[in-house]
Amino acid sequence: MGSEIRESRKSSLLGSLAGWLMRLWCMTLRFELVDRCGLGERDKLKGPVIYGLWHNRIFVVPAAWRKLCGKWRKAVVLTSASHDGATLARAVGVFGLGSVRGSSSRRGVAALVALRKTLRDGTDCCVTPDGPRGPRYVLQAGLVKLAEASGAPVIPIHVEFTRAWQLGSWDRFRLPVPFSKVRVIFDEALAVPGRLGEDEFETWRSRIEDRLRSGVEDFNEAT
Repeated sequence: MGSEIRESRKSSLLGSLAGWLMRLWCMTLRFELVDRCGLGERDKLKGPVIYGLWHNRIFVVPAAWRKLCGKWRKAVVLTSASHDGATLARAVGVFGLGSVRGSSSRRGVAALVALRKTLRDGTDCCVTPDGPRGPRYVLQAGLVKLAEASGAPVIPIHVEFTRAWQLGSWDRFRLPVPFSKVRVIFDEALAVPGRLGEDEFETWRSRIEDRLRSGVEDFNEAT
């Protein structure tokens, strides 16, 4: 069925291996963490939050999150219901992150409900709003719906590389060159109001999209 969660022994094993490779890879990097929202201060940011970042920046974010606030905050990552999503779920699990399976193309409503429950339970959620299939750097509506329904603020995450390889995937995935410097910015929180009208919803969708696009150098190449 098209709505089922897909997982296999192979995808689970590959995910665990990928997660440990990510950890070892990130240990070679020189991180600069910029905390504009107070995540790194244990008593400053109360309540759960929604992290938003572009799909092609995700490689270093679990390690950066763990360094900044992983000792006292819990978080889950939204991954697709496909085998690739299972691999990613296992990979981020190596960093102590949980996962919710689903996407705009498969199990979208069920995933939104699960994410709302996660936020009610006090756990942060991470969403790549142009995933799992793009278009690149176009923010889909799910993140705004989640923020509107839950009342949790959105924290845009930007990743800047001094040196990185660009893959040929749809998102032009970035892999930082080992021993290079990476700057990860946890931006100021955006509080999305509840009960938005159609025009207001689009205004907020565009506002968050623009904020995320401001942290990348190549979004004009997305078309």
